[in-house]
Amino acid sequence: MGLMDKVKAQADKLAQQAQDTAREGKARLDQAQANKHADVLLRNLGALLYAERTNRGTPDTEAQVARVTGEISAHEAEFGINLAPQAAGWRPPPSGAPGGTGTPGGTGAAGDTGAPGGTPSTPFTDPQSSSFPPPGTPDAPPPGSTNFPPSGSTGFPPQAPPNS
Repeated sequence: MGLMDKVKAQADKLAQQAQDTAREGKARLDQAQANKHADVLLRNLGALLYAERTNRGTPDTEAQVARVTGEISAHEAEFGINLAPQAAGWRPPPSGAPGGTGTPGGTGAAGDTGAPGGTPSTPFTDPQSSSFPPPGTPDAPPPGSTNFPPSGSTGFPPQAPPNS
């Protein structure tokens, strides 16, 4: 076999590897996009159900739940969906941080075993509790409001006083 034949065979082999790698990368990208879309659909369904169960739904919430459920079913049939519960990624603030409830030296994570004997040094803090008033109280912002910018605000950015 001549030198040129060897070079051509090597080039063909490298081209095939590049095509295989590109196909694999595209498949991974497609799967990641499908997973992201599934996460968005599931999050939307959760938000609709949460609004409904906390008496903040709208008259068409049930129709929206049915629509999103149908989209999830179709997506699951085509791509599959991982319905295993996942950690929310929320952790209480570390000890010493504003709002922290841990003991010195603890990480503030639920289940932290920084204390001797393997007991948690930081008690679990409910992520649903906050210093904000619950919905429906006089100090609570109206449902659906972000309360930003504050009431009475004239615009963003704040207007500078006129130069005199």
